[in-house]
Amino acid sequence: MDFELNEAQRLLKETAADFAKCRIVPVARQNDIDGRFPADIVKEMGELGFYGGVIPEEYGGAGMDYISYAVLMEEISKACSSVRTVLSVQMSLVASTILKWGSEVQKNKYLPRLCSAEWIGCLGLTEPDVGSDAQNIKTFATKTEAAWRLDGQKIWISNGGVAQLALVIAQTDRDNSRRMAAFLVETDTPGFESKDMHGKLGLRSSNTAEIFLAGVEVSDDALMGEVGDGFKVAMSALDNGRYSVAAGCLGIAQGSLEASVAYAKERHTFGKPIAAHQLVQEIIARMVVDIDASRLLVYRAGELKNAGVPNTKETSIAKYFASETAVRCANDAIQIHGGMGYSDEFPVERYMRDARVATIYEGTSQIQKLIIAGYETGIRAFG
Repeated sequence: MDFELNEAQRLLKETAADFAKCRIVPVARQNDIDGRFPADIVKEMGELGFYGGVIPEEYGGAGMDYISYAVLMEEISKACSSVRTVLSVQMSLVASTILKWGSEVQKNKYLPRLCSAEWIGCLGLTEPDVGSDAQNIKTFATKTEAAWRLDGQKIWISNGGVAQLALVIAQTDRDNSRRMAAFLVETDTPGFESKDMHGKLGLRSSNTAEIFLAGVEVSDDALMGEVGDGFKVAMSALDNGRYSVAAGCLGIAQGSLEASVAYAKERHTFGKPIAAHQLVQEIIARMVVDIDASRLLVYRAGELKNAGVPNTKETSIAKYFASETAVRCANDAIQIHGGMGYSDEFPVERYMRDARVATIYEGTSQIQKLIIAGYETGIRAFG
């Protein structure tokens, strides 16, 4: 189906697809095997303006609309979801959140560095005992005479071990979780440490780390928004992140479909290509329908974002459906490839491993259902 991208969007799609084919695809398999962070590719993407995303040009960004941003996420993710993750975290969780909540000083200081990929950013929200229940984080910010002192631990932080800037969510009142705050912390600050996490099922060439904050002192200038805004900052970041994940899942699903069609035409059984077998056609048809539906949901959320109107429900719908679609399509692609799909000779096994986490991070599929049903019924299942 032709979704009638405009000329600028088509040009971006072609540029991203060409870069992905020439620079990302040739090294994606080996980087995955080695668990190698693609620093060279990240740098080149920064030079091309990919890291500018939806950030306005006045802050060093590319000024993309949200459909263009989705197109970029899809093309990069189709080549390698690990690379997409680095970009998505940088732009959606960190840069876009600074754009919305940061002071002019913070925007001018950090956004140009993030948009050029000179600096890498991360969001410090999840903790060892806190995932979906974000209001119960234990990282604490103590107000001192001259500064704030941060103490705590974060886990499963994408980009956490390579970041120069961390957006850290912390409590400021042990008796009132509504007093959470958001801080922009430069990672070379004394007391800030990270430890890379290994053994992941997927996204093996992206960086994931634990973060340790032991008496990290930051000035009032590091506070983003006001004390009490922390939870709202975190939720707006996740709203942005869910859109990126949904668009990235389109890439995994589309890549799975294209790989399946190519293999089904080439592989012969019983005297004909397996693409001629009815059950294989049934699988491919289901993939096509799921991908079309996902793309429409992602683009609907993108148009609402372009219009500047509330879109939490629509973004959750897109993230939920597209992430589940990516898992189904990757699984079906392995089935079509048969035994070869179980080998890393073909990208579909990596698609399967990379897709699985998309139903977990930035809010699990179950959390998305609660958000969606909460809007529909007017009754929230959680506080």
